[in-house]
Amino acid sequence: MLKLTAEGDGVVLPVKIVPGASRTRYLGTWKNRAKIAVAAPPEKGKANKALTAFLAELLDVRRTDVTVTAGHTSPLKTVKIHRVTIEAVRAALPTDR
Repeated sequence: MLKLTAEGDGVVLPVKIVPGASRTRYLGTWKNRAKIAVAAPPEKGKANKALTAFLAELLDVRRTDVTVTAGHTSPLKTVKIHRVTIEAVRAALPTDR
C-alpha cells in the first residue's frame, strides 16, 4: 500500500523510478512507494522531468505543482504534489497492479 502523507495543500508521494524504460507508465507499488518507469535516461535531470510531467498529467495538475523534494540523483524519490488530495492520488495510482 502506498504511504501517502497530506502536507499543506497537497500530498507527499514516495516514488521508486526506473529510468530508461521503453515507455513511461505506473508499475504498481514497491515497498510502500509508487513504482514508475520513465522513458528518459537518468542524466541531467531528464528522468526527474519525465516523472513530474507524468504525475502532473495523471493527476490533472500543472507541472509546476509537482516537485521532487528528495532523491534528485537517486531512484528513490520523494515528490510533493500541490492541489491534490490523498484520495485523488490513490484513485490515479491503484495499488492492485
